[in-house]
Amino acid sequence: MSDMKAALTEMGFPLWKIDKALAETNNAGLEQAMEWMISHEDVQEEITSAPTQSIPATSKDEAEPLLDATQSVAKSIKCDDCGKMFRNTEQAELHAVRTNHANFSESSEEKKPLTEEERKVQLEQLQGLMKQKRLEREEREKREAIEREKKRIQAGKEMAEFRRKNDEIEMKKLAEQRRREKEEERQARERVRRQIEEDKLARKKKVEEKDVVSPKPEAVPQDLKDYKQATIQVRLTDGSTLKQIFNAKEPLSAVKLYIDLNRKDGNFPYKLMTTFPRKVFTEEDYDTPLNELDLVPSAVLVASKIM
Repeated sequence: MSDMKAALTEMGFPLWKIDKALAETNNAGLEQAMEWMISHEDVQEEITSAPTQSIPATSKDEAEPLLDATQSVAKSIKCDDCGKMFRNTEQAELHAVRTNHANFSESSEEKKPLTEEERKVQLEQLQGLMKQKRLEREEREKREAIEREKKRIQAGKEMAEFRRKNDEIEMKKLAEQRRREKEEERQARERVRRQIEEDKLARKKKVEEKDVVSPKPEAVPQDLKDYKQATIQVRLTDGSTLKQIFNAKEPLSAVKLYIDLNRKDGNFPYKLMTTFPRKVFTEEDYDTPLNELDLVPSAVLVASKIM
């Protein structure tokens, strides 16, 4: 429906009359259409008439009531609230929309045609009604726009709150993941520490058992020192060094375990050796105490990659 047709329908004009007025005025505008409808207020809706049927002849007595009924047919509609007369229901409905009058009755009086002055007054009233409807429509559209903006702002707030909660959940997940990783690292370090302690105990027990079955060593000359510790420096394959103090009776495998836990040059296999005097340690040497390998009180070992 066009804007002009919607405006005229909202003012109370019947649709058939609006279509005819717009067609007769070539859609020139609202004012032209209203002027045409006011000037042609006697125009009635075209209704296809039903086929006529022959009416049987009646007597004079029977015809008189029919004549009286015909003569009393309503020729206009009267507004009981203000007394105005209207030619048809469309005009009465338009008057009701404009004035909010609600009491109407049929009248046998015939409404006189509008004078030029009355036609101008009615046109002005229609224009005023049109302006009022336009203002009401603009006010309604303004309220609807405000309501849409409120809904948009509310939707934005809800989306922001959703994102905030989602970010909070993600942060909690990351924090929980970091906590688990730290706990796993702590447990791994604890396992390594226990393993080192167990290895030390095992080596100590093995040395003690070896001392029990071994023959009593000959008396050591008094001028030899009994070193308790061995300071070992290891040069790794990348040139970096590690330095640690060990018990003189710890086996060479304790040094290798320390290297494995602290090296930064890679995880490839390697062998240990001394440069002066040159000696490459074998697998059997790893169970020998450091003091028996002449690595006390200090020594420099070189880690060499196994090719």
